[in-house]
Amino acid sequence: MIKIIVPGVPVGQGRPRFARNGRFVSTYDPPKSRAYKQSVAIYARGAMGQRMPTEKAVRCRLYIYRQIPKSDSKRRHMLKATGKIRATIKPDVDNVYKAVTDACTHIVWHDDNQIVEAHIYKQYSDRPRVVLEVEELEDGK
Repeated sequence: MIKIIVPGVPVGQGRPRFARNGRFVSTYDPPKSRAYKQSVAIYARGAMGQRMPTEKAVRCRLYIYRQIPKSDSKRRHMLKATGKIRATIKPDVDNVYKAVTDACTHIVWHDDNQIVEAHIYKQYSDRPRVVLEVEELEDGK
């Protein structure tokens, strides 16, 4: 199993931006999304070490830890820290998942179509971060 820990505030994949250059239109990632994906890629390379990207099917578990607001009361802080109050705030889990899996392409796996199973969890924490666990699967299992 490969475990990638990306410290800092999780960032979701932003909507693509379009730029016109004469008759041509090009698309690009918003700067915040691009910077976050570069950060994820750095941590993914560190976690992979000398290993090559897998060619097998994989199962992913993505844990998204959002910062507990400083303005919360002690009681509310405790409820969020223990999971009694869920993190129903932005960014959406699917956008963070997309940013993280895109960043891991060609580093952890060759193509994100190798992901055949995914579990995503979002919760509050005093340490904002994203943790991605990747498990290679054998055929027939």
